[in-house]
Amino acid sequence: MDMTERVAELSAKLAQQKASIETEEATKNAFVMPFIGRVLGYDVFNPSEVIPEFTADVGTKKGEKIDYALVHDGQVQMLIEAKKVTEPLRLEHASQLYRYFSVTNARVGVLTNGQTWEFYTDLDEPNKMDAKPFLVLDLTAVDRTLLPELAKLTRDSFDLDSVISAAGELKYIGAIKRSLAGEFREPSDEWVRFLAARVYGGKNITQRVREQFYPLVEKAAHQFLAEQVNDRLKTALGSEVSTEPAAIDQATPARTPAKSAPVGETETARGTRASEITTTEEELDGYRVVRAIVCSEVAATRVVGRDTKTYFGVLLDDNNRKPIARLWFNRNQRYLGLFDENKVETRMPIDDVEDIYAHADQLRKTVAGYLARAGEQN
Repeated sequence: MDMTERVAELSAKLAQQKASIETEEATKNAFVMPFIGRVLGYDVFNPSEVIPEFTADVGTKKGEKIDYALVHDGQVQMLIEAKKVTEPLRLEHASQLYRYFSVTNARVGVLTNGQTWEFYTDLDEPNKMDAKPFLVLDLTAVDRTLLPELAKLTRDSFDLDSVISAAGELKYIGAIKRSLAGEFREPSDEWVRFLAARVYGGKNITQRVREQFYPLVEKAAHQFLAEQVNDRLKTALGSEVSTEPAAIDQATPARTPAKSAPVGETETARGTRASEITTTEEELDGYRVVRAIVCSEVAATRVVGRDTKTYFGVLLDDNNRKPIARLWFNRNQRYLGLFDENKVETRMPIDDVEDIYAHADQLRKTVAGYLARAGEQN
């Protein structure tokens, strides 16, 4: 598996097991150690690579322990402090990590609850851990642009100089992206005031004007994101680039008109039909959830999305004869279409994309069935 698939595998595991994890130790066993082993590539049972309960005296504090120290080339390079998965990370959680950072050779500190992984270094002041992380990875909403940077921290590709040199840019780009994401979800007064001032004809942006513009900014933000997604899909459909499943999967789930359009339909007609289809961000989120779930059975690149006017289909190998799921989201009541061994669809009502995880076993069973009939090992 490559980095993307390993992260997706752990993401699916997190979604399945998070609700049953109640302690810090259980979090370490279920999520933290698998991340160290599967994603970062360290042997968690080899004390020359991973030191659990690492101890270093810090000033007057003797015998304090940090959860894990990762060793590379005989030197401690990374410190990891873990909290239980049900507890959101807070600044005070990093206090012990902060103290240890200054008395070891480690240049990377990691704070995690198994779901969110915050990576710190010493950009602001040498040998003193920064107050803000340079990289934040959330396994429930993985930002793929961060995976190449995460790869630099793996055992086989450990490149501290490269990580440190890129950390400053990552830190501020990440902060800006999180800020923008927050504004798109829930516009702040400052954001509404700024945009209103750019388009409003009046001289003063009063409280009444801000209240008037708040829902407009919120609606415009959602429409803008949807249009960006659709533009990418239209560009992909209009190009002559190969639409093999892997190529589609690496960008955005796309439709393949040649397979879904009626026989004999012209290329112009196909393009017209495709332009009438609007793929929503919610459908894309649902597709990503299904793919994360079934990647335990098959490579993620083989799971392909194809939209239609009535539903968003998720297929194995971009093959209509191998449907994994259908997302019936173009209605007030959303449904998840599941398939049995005879490819008979059953629509299950869901309220939110997250509800798809409740049907993980059936989705995996469907994929496993296709593989078994094809004589493949899952």
